[in-house]
Amino acid sequence: MTVPADKPAAGFHEGELAVQHRAGVTRDASRLSGMLAPARLGGGIARFLEDRTFAAITARDEHGTLWISPLTGPAGFLDVTSPTTLDVRALPVEGDPLRHLPAGQPVGVIVVEFATRRRLRINGEMSGKGSNGLRIDVEQAYGNCPQYIQRRHLHAADLPTAGTEPVRHADALAPDDADLIGRSDTLLVGTTHPTRGNDASHRGGDPGFVRVQDGQLWWPDYSGNNMFNTLGNIEANPETALLFCDFTTGRTLHLSGRAVVEWTDPGAPGDDDHTGRRVRFTTQHVVAGRLLPVRADSVAAAPDNPPLSGRVAPLR
Repeated sequence: MTVPADKPAAGFHEGELAVQHRAGVTRDASRLSGMLAPARLGGGIARFLEDRTFAAITARDEHGTLWISPLTGPAGFLDVTSPTTLDVRALPVEGDPLRHLPAGQPVGVIVVEFATRRRLRINGEMSGKGSNGLRIDVEQAYGNCPQYIQRRHLHAADLPTAGTEPVRHADALAPDDADLIGRSDTLLVGTTHPTRGNDASHRGGDPGFVRVQDGQLWWPDYSGNNMFNTLGNIEANPETALLFCDFTTGRTLHLSGRAVVEWTDPGAPGDDDHTGRRVRFTTQHVVAGRLLPVRADSVAAAPDNPPLSGRVAPLR
């Protein structure tokens, strides 16, 4: 897998522009287009990365299926080795759907510091993979605001002994999966664009902000920076991956499927932030296990979480 040779110059692509236009924020978004310019990992970005212990990567597995998976390690495992090169001294854990991800493909990475509610997006090409980590040739790197990040202090934890807790593979949600989703206050989203590559993003809210209904998932879109990187990718290509993590038990739920952006009346039931937008997701592949090698003992809700609205039917 390689980045397409005709990859366009920096700037918003057609999906992002379409969503910005529909939302009426084209002018506001245009002021931020410079954030998408080619990146240099210097100064504050390098200092931020060197102390982080949690990230997530969007990539395709050896069969071409899109997933988003956690990457964790001690401070320093994200190593800036040149202004355009990031070495990740970790791999997805055994049992993770991206454990054997091939090199030579576009990737999106989001680095989150839950304790201080900070995050950084990195997009580029995974040019190398070894027994202990990945090399990413970085094309974009830019920060996102602290909105909707729940405050946690992560610490390393042991994974179950191999074979003691089997990883479940399925093509539909089980009741335990719906329970985890309903308790989650954090969602990591992987999306892709035919020529721009992959992206990893964060969504957060009060537990229950992601709804499970009739075997599908949907969540309201909250106010943000108006760039619409995630929704724009979905508009251009419905392939989407989701990751739910239980930071208390280490349970993870990886989902791969297809998503669509839906426009509703602002303030309709479930439109928590009155944006008139939501994302609906149809599951095609499920990987569930206890694959998260970090834990958090407590959580403080983000002060900007919109209150939940509307009643949602249970999983059928």
